[in-house]
Amino acid sequence: MSLLYRRKPLNFILNRYFATKIFANDVSINSYSKPQIPNSIYSSQVRIFSSDSSKFPEYEMPTVTWGVVQGRKEKLVSRVIICDYLKNLGIIPDELEHLELPSTVEVMKERVEFLQKIGITIDDMNEYPLMLGCSVRKNIIPVLGYLEKIGIQRSKMGEFIRNYPQVLHASVVVELVPVVKFLRGLDVEKQDIGYVLQKYPELLGFKLEGTMSTSVAYLVSIGVCPRDIGPMVTQYPYILGMRVGTVIKPIVDYLVSLGLPKKILARMFEKRAYVLGYDLEETIKPNVDCLLSFGIRREALASIIAQYPQILGLPVKAKLSSQQYFFNLKLKIDPDGFARVIEKMPQIVSLNQSVILKPVEFLRGRGIPAEDVTKMVVKCPQLLALRVELMKNSFYFLKSEMKRSFQELVEFPEYFTYSLESRIKPRYQKLSNKGVKFSLAWFLNCSDQRFEERLQADYIEVESVGPSFLMGGKLELPGNEVLSEEEEDESDDEVLYRRTVSL
Repeated sequence: MSLLYRRKPLNFILNRYFATKIFANDVSINSYSKPQIPNSIYSSQVRIFSSDSSKFPEYEMPTVTWGVVQGRKEKLVSRVIICDYLKNLGIIPDELEHLELPSTVEVMKERVEFLQKIGITIDDMNEYPLMLGCSVRKNIIPVLGYLEKIGIQRSKMGEFIRNYPQVLHASVVVELVPVVKFLRGLDVEKQDIGYVLQKYPELLGFKLEGTMSTSVAYLVSIGVCPRDIGPMVTQYPYILGMRVGTVIKPIVDYLVSLGLPKKILARMFEKRAYVLGYDLEETIKPNVDCLLSFGIRREALASIIAQYPQILGLPVKAKLSSQQYFFNLKLKIDPDGFARVIEKMPQIVSLNQSVILKPVEFLRGRGIPAEDVTKMVVKCPQLLALRVELMKNSFYFLKSEMKRSFQELVEFPEYFTYSLESRIKPRYQKLSNKGVKFSLAWFLNCSDQRFEERLQADYIEVESVGPSFLMGGKLELPGNEVLSEEEEDESDDEVLYRRTVSL
């Protein structure tokens, strides 16, 4: 009996065995493993295949791919048919040249249709053709099921896959689950996991011991509270993908060089994590240089950044140019005065010009000369962000109840920033009952404790010269806390820290 004749029965036996034992439809590339051949068959026939098999490639042990036994010729034919099918759909199969494809065009058709059902278009498949190498049953369905379980809505699944198609190749147990556990370990709330991954799906491809761990460790080392890492990641998950040496540390070092202590930066990052996303060379440094070119003093930069960190990422030059021209034209404030306004309230760069005009028009309408209104704005630019309705109530109380003159408002425009109901009225009543005469600054610009001490004193102390601006009202803008008497002995860093806590 010839060798060729003896090999045919084994081929027949193997085909029958695999046809009954192997899933004939679809087997994942990622989960591929050779079928187990019964020892009784393999051991008795292996010697036949061990000699001279290269002379007869069509009779070599078949490679079982996608659950169907195919010879080399059948594979080539199937590949041509599948590629023609993809081309007819408008999919360019060039990148699939070295990828093992399904055994039949029906399996590929099922794959394409499934991807289309979840929202993936032909264009998306052309952007990342390798997704066509993922088995529906072994890859796609388990991954999508897990993503839905952790909070990715089914209606947004197509968008998620479009943004990060590599996830289809991932192992749920080995790659996806550990990343989710890592995020939970950072105190990211369970209900926020889906939101975080939708914003930054590439996290699912990161190694836990790499960039993610080092960025978190560095932020904690500069003073960021570990409990705040979770909220930071939820707000701006991209920090987990930033390299410490090339991104985070250079930004920290530069801001420290401007006078911002690390503990202030830590508080700032806790509330405004996206500041770390500003490019140092292309955005942050040019914006700082721009502020200096508009007359901002270098020693004021730290306070400006602490009050309004967003200024580091804005198109500052365009905004400052527009606002400076507007202030000069409508408010008669020269460039030097405008620079002082920005130092005290940097949010002005983003304030709508129609909003700015309303308080100014109100003050002028009350009979205050335009030049005095200009002085008031330069001294207390927070006036420009106040609601006119609140200003009206405070103004009429000043005129009708307190019987004060306009000149006192010019000297202490901060009066409008204090709450009428919670501070001005109660303190005024107490002083009136005692028959004490006082200035606006004396009874408003102090803490409650200090006010009670002044009220019980036998004499009225002389007012000390304080900061150029002390915000007293409930204006919801950063840097608006009143500097109390207890703060006067604190260091500059401590004062800056207290003012930044509300960021």
